Amino acid sequence: MSTPDVTVTVIVYNDAERLTRAVESVRRQTHANLEIVISDDHSTDATPAVAQRLAAQDPRIRHLRLERNSGGCSAPRNRALQIARAPFLMFLDSDDELPDNAVELLLAAHREREIDFAMGAVQRVRVDNGRRSTWMPHLVAERRTLDGIEADPRLFFEHLSTSKMYARAFLDRHDLRFPEGIHYEDQLFSAQAYCLAKTFTIIPEPVYRWYVAPFAASETASISNQRHKLANVRDRVHVQHLIDAFLAGSGHEALREDKDHKFLKHDLRMYAGDLPYRDDAWLTSFADIVTPYLDTLTPGAFARLPRAERVVVQLIRDRRLPEARLAARGLGHGVGPRRVTTDAQGRTYWGDRVPDSDWSRRELDISDLELETRPFPSAQFRHEITEITRGPGASIDLAIRTYDPALRLPVGPQRATLLIAPGGRRLRVHFRLSPVRPGLFEGHAHLDLAAASLPLHGFAGIRHPLLRLQHQRLSHTGLLLAPLTFPALTTRVPSHHLTVEPEGHAPGRLQVRWEPVGVTAKLIRPTARKLARPRVKRAARLLASALK
Repeated sequence: MSTPDVTVTVIVYNDAERLTRAVESVRRQTHANLEIVISDDHSTDATPAVAQRLAAQDPRIRHLRLERNSGGCSAPRNRALQIARAPFLMFLDSDDELPDNAVELLLAAHREREIDFAMGAVQRVRVDNGRRSTWMPHLVAERRTLDGIEADPRLFFEHLSTSKMYARAFLDRHDLRFPEGIHYEDQLFSAQAYCLAKTFTIIPEPVYRWYVAPFAASETASISNQRHKLANVRDRVHVQHLIDAFLAGSGHEALREDKDHKFLKHDLRMYAGDLPYRDDAWLTSFADIVTPYLDTLTPGAFARLPRAERVVVQLIRDRRLPEARLAARGLGHGVGPRRVTTDAQGRTYWGDRVPDSDWSRRELDISDLELETRPFPSAQFRHEITEITRGPGASIDLAIRTYDPALRLPVGPQRATLLIAPGGRRLRVHFRLSPVRPGLFEGHAHLDLAAASLPLHGFAGIRHPLLRLQHQRLSHTGLLLAPLTFPALTTRVPSHHLTVEPEGHAPGRLQVRWEPVGVTAKLIRPTARKLARPRVKRAARLLASALK
C-alpha cells in the first residue's frame, strides 16, 4: 500500500451510535490520501461490529482494539501512534467530527514551511439547542506562524490536542506521547507540545467540530462535565502539578504565571460557577483539595483575574465557604454582595468584616469596583427571590429582597419593575420595594404569565425575568436570583405549555419555559419557519419590488 499523507486516529469506547458519523466525516475529507485508525478502548457494546463494518467498506480504515479498557483517551491514541504510517497525525473523538476540508487546510500549512504542528479553529456545537460558536476565537482570529509559545502564552488556554495536525518526526524526536492513567491528558500533552515546538502555524478556518452536551446526565457526561465528582477535581489538580514539573524541568519556568492564570481563569472558574449548587461537605472537600495547590501559584496570576473571581478564590482559601457560595452566584453578571465593610482608611471589603491577613485584605478589597460612585446603570445590586407562591391560573407571587451594599438608592420605598419578553413585547409588572434597614429592601410582585404577549406563530423557548430600578431618570436592570431548588410549576396558557422552574445552573435565575402545543406546534410554527427562510424572504422582497 502507498504511504498515506495523514493518519487520523478516531478513538472510541462504547459509542457505536456515533462512531459512524465521526468516521464518515474523515472519509469525506477533500484530501483523500489518508488512513483512518479506529482505536477501540475495548468496548463492550456494538462498537467493534460497527468498526469492522466500516473497515470492510473502505481500505483506508484500520480497526485496532485494545486488549483491556484503559479508562481514558491516552492509551488508545498511543497504541494508534504505534501503527500509524503517515508523516502527519491527527486525533478525533468518536462523538465529534472533522469539517470536510480540515485535513487539506492543516496539511497545506505544513507544506508551506517546516513546522512542528498546525492548528485551527474549533467549532463548538451545543447538542441541546444546536447553537454554534468558536472555541477561544481570539486565539485563532488570524493566520500566523509563531516561533514558540513565548510569542503568545495565551495559547495555554487552547489545550485541545484534537485541533492540531502534528509532524510525526516532531512527536518522535521528543518522545511525546499522551500520559496514561490520568484524566485531562490533553492539558499536559498540549503544554508539552507548545513548549517543545520550535515553530507552529495557526489558521483561522475551522478544523474540528466539537459536540458539547453541557447538561447531559451524570452517567453519560464527558469527563469535563463531571465537575460534581471530587475525583474530577483531584484529576485537574494532579495534571497541573505535572505541567508545573514539566515547565520547571524543561527550562520554561518563565511561563509559569501564564499557565497559573489559565488554571485560575479556566479550570477553577468552571468549578466556581458550580459552587452555589454544592453542599457543605462537598465544599469542604473541594477546599481541602484546591487550597494547597492555590498556595503554590504565582501572585501575578491572581492579580490578572477580574475582582469578582478573586473574591471567590480568596473566600475558598480563607475557608469562608458559605460566603464563597454566595459570591459565586452571578459571576460575570455584575451581581453585588449582600454586604460590604469599610475600614478606617476607607477601603471597602467584600462581606461583613475586614479580613485578617494582608493577603486576604488585598484579594477581598473591592474598592476598585467603585460601588459608591459608578454610574447608576452599572451599579451592583443583588436581587433575590425569597419565596415563590403559586397563584390562580398562570400567575405566581414572588417575595423579593434587594441588597444595596453601597447605599445607592435613596431612603424610602422604591418603585421596581419585573420585565419578561417571550415575544417582541415586554410584560412589565410594577411593584414596590420597601426599606427594611439601610441597604436592604423587600417587596412582593404578582407575575401573571398569561398576560405575556406571544407571537401569532407561538413561542418556544426560555426567558428569565429581570428587575429594573430607576433613580434620577436613570435605570438599572439586573438579574433576579431564585431559590436554587423549588417544585416546578406547570400550567397551560393559550396554545402553550408553561413551566416555571429553577434555572438549575449558572447564576440560578427564575426560569420560565414556553412549549407550543396543538395546532400551533403542528401547523402554525412549521409554516412560519418555512416562510422565514432566507430564500422565501428574498422572493417576497423581489415580488414586492416588482409590484411597486
